[in-house]
Amino acid sequence: MVYECRRQSILQLFEDKPRLNVCAPMVRYSKNAFREVLRDYNVDIAYTPMILADVFKSSEFARQDYTTNDRDCPVVVQFAAHDPIDLAHASQIIAPFADGIDLNCGCPQKWAYKEKIGAYLSDRPEIVHEMVRAVKAVVNIPCSVKIRKHPTNPHITVELVRRAQMMGVDWITIHGRTRHQKSTEPVDYDIIRLVKESVYVPVLANGGIFSLADANAMYDNTGVDGVMAARGLLQNPALFAGYEHTPLACVEKYVNCALAYGTPTSIMHHHIMYMMEATMSSVERRSFNCLTSTPAILDHLAHYYGVQCTLI
Repeated sequence: MVYECRRQSILQLFEDKPRLNVCAPMVRYSKNAFREVLRDYNVDIAYTPMILADVFKSSEFARQDYTTNDRDCPVVVQFAAHDPIDLAHASQIIAPFADGIDLNCGCPQKWAYKEKIGAYLSDRPEIVHEMVRAVKAVVNIPCSVKIRKHPTNPHITVELVRRAQMMGVDWITIHGRTRHQKSTEPVDYDIIRLVKESVYVPVLANGGIFSLADANAMYDNTGVDGVMAARGLLQNPALFAGYEHTPLACVEKYVNCALAYGTPTSIMHHHIMYMMEATMSSVERRSFNCLTSTPAILDHLAHYYGVQCTLI
């Protein structure tokens, strides 16, 4: 973590803007350098990758993985937890350096379900109830939950969000697919709309957002207060600004931020591969995928695209 800096009110953003653009929590990817770039392209709120609350509260080394600064506002730190005390302790530590705390109730991975975190919580409203209460009791920044559609019973989804709202959750994000569905399957507008109609707090919708047209369709079909994108922003960080493909200026900004923040070469390489997938030919993609050093990556971008980056 870094010094405590100026924070921004997310709740005021909900008041000021009828539609919010949000970057989803993405393991390894939605870190400080990437979040900074997104803010140049109409992203209003950015989430951190999912952080394990029990590890974060116990390990100084683990806490060093989260960095922020004055340009990284507003940022929501997402925790995964199954114990209210662990979550409350982690939230207290992070609160001075964040604008909001989110409880992950939607991670679909098998290991997470086995550990009783993520989507495991989606059909256990009583546990989420206790988690939210624990966070609200110890911090004075907003708290949200991110859930998925229940696999069989929409009433369990509604009960979950109503219980969370009753304990003071400030907004809710719902992914319109179950934990068993593939990302290629359609998002369920009906369940998202049902959640929006069942609570009075703001609702964000997640799933299937790869363009501005996708975002507009989500708004039109659900009436939500904002949309959240994950893979769509990896492929095109400028999608909320109306770009069909990632502009080179965006690539250049990301690489310079990544260099400045000491982003590992492998992560920087993966980001560039995502952002330039639509630009590179299949032959070039294979060639670029073999690059293993930062200087080689910078040379390639400068030679083929005129991207100017500075190796610190």
